[in-house]
Amino acid sequence: MGVKIKSADEIAKMRVAGKLAAEALDMIGPHVVAGVSTGELDRICHEYIVNTQEAIPAPLNYNGFPKSICTSVNQVVCHGIPSDKKILKSGDIINIDITVIKDLYHGDTSKMFVVGEASSHADRLIKVTQECLYMGIDLVKPGTTLGDIGNVIQQHAAKHYYSIVREY
Repeated sequence: MGVKIKSADEIAKMRVAGKLAAEALDMIGPHVVAGVSTGELDRICHEYIVNTQEAIPAPLNYNGFPKSICTSVNQVVCHGIPSDKKILKSGDIINIDITVIKDLYHGDTSKMFVVGEASSHADRLIKVTQECLYMGIDLVKPGTTLGDIGNVIQQHAAKHYYSIVREY
């Protein structure tokens, strides 16, 4: 499959979708506190994306996914399903993944949040994964393959006794 060069109009629409996703992620941050359910975080984001941003929450009904955002708490690798039964507690780490669709373009972003005080192990995991992210971003340029980027990330994670999930 070849690479399609986007027009200025398409790039502008991509920027709008990306900005909306980032704004939704910023908006939900103050709500990530001990005692809130991941289902409530989903409802807040859904309302914001649909009514305030006038966009579409991309995960909702995608291949049967039942919610508007993904909430991966602690050991959940990714694409965790929000639930009213999953109540956040101090020390939890949660990755919130938000994807919006605006004018047929997707904006996709996620962020790791710490609820209250994180354990030293969680702090270390967050630090190393962020280092992996920046090392991968630094390699993005014409001619670099996804394999090159993945290799650098895998090597750095392994150096710190972590592993990666190859399927994602």
